[in-house]
Amino acid sequence: MRWELHTEFSSYTVFSPFESADDTEIEKLIMAWCWARPGECLVAMRIDHSMDATMTPESAAAAHSRAGEQIVVSSIVDGRACLITDFRATSDETHFLLLDRGMTPRQAGRTVQRIWEIETYRLLALLGLPTAKAMAPWLRRSEDHLATLMDGIGSARSTGAEESVLDQLSVLAAEVEHSLARTAFRFGACRAYLAIVLQRIAELREQRVTGFPPLREFMDRRLMPPMAMCDAMASRQEDLSERIARNSQLLRTRVEISLERQNQELLVQMNRRARVQLHLQETVEGLSVVAITYYGSQLVHYMAEGLHAVGLAVSADLVTALSIPGIAVLVWWGLRRTRVVLLKE
Repeated sequence: MRWELHTEFSSYTVFSPFESADDTEIEKLIMAWCWARPGECLVAMRIDHSMDATMTPESAAAAHSRAGEQIVVSSIVDGRACLITDFRATSDETHFLLLDRGMTPRQAGRTVQRIWEIETYRLLALLGLPTAKAMAPWLRRSEDHLATLMDGIGSARSTGAEESVLDQLSVLAAEVEHSLARTAFRFGACRAYLAIVLQRIAELREQRVTGFPPLREFMDRRLMPPMAMCDAMASRQEDLSERIARNSQLLRTRVEISLERQNQELLVQMNRRARVQLHLQETVEGLSVVAITYYGSQLVHYMAEGLHAVGLAVSADLVTALSIPGIAVLVWWGLRRTRVVLLKE
């Protein structure tokens, strides 16, 4: 018995010569032990290696098949062997019959290994089919939801409505990314297992036996459609993610344009207010010139009265009247100069 640890599974291979009834009983005990191992049994198969030269592929197929069931028969290894199977589990295991027509021991060992790998990786590749079937309804609902959200984008007339649609798009994008992370390994493993199966079939160098479908034809009919469905689900999921990303970017652009439009309107209002404030400032500046001129002329008036009091023949009212234009010009020039200096800073 040989035990191997793989990425997703462990394999137990039992070799028995079947020379006596005791060997058969020992093989049954070993198989019972294998079935009792922890975990779920994914693949169970039996390969009978026969070197009976009198057995023809037709007689072996007739003995191997059951009434009404299709059987696969292929001439392999350049005609040095014949592989017969119906790919149906009997007594919890799939039965393969390998008729040896002159293979060397090394060729026989490689052929048995390839048959084991074909059946093992065929069933492992099919593990993606339940995942694809389970996600198909959710994927359809998500695509319909995305179409509804796109209709909502077209009918949105306010920034609030666009932001609401963007929030729903973000939630949908998170769900799609979660599904991608959950199924990426499974679908990637399916593609890898399928590649191994096709490679091992090509290495068998099979030839058609008249009246029976070959191994590659069976795989094309039974294995390729489920793998195509898994690829379709993976492609639809990735396409949905890309569409959500594009639509989210489009919606973000619309929201940004709306916000920029609002900001532009706000700037226009601010410019209008600044212009009004400038006019008010100029008005206040004019009033300030009048007020400062008034107070300055009063100071001149007091000074002129002081000079008249000490005996100088000076008319206070005349001096005040003559000083008003000069004071006004000086005040206006001083305020204008101060404003120019402040604007330069």
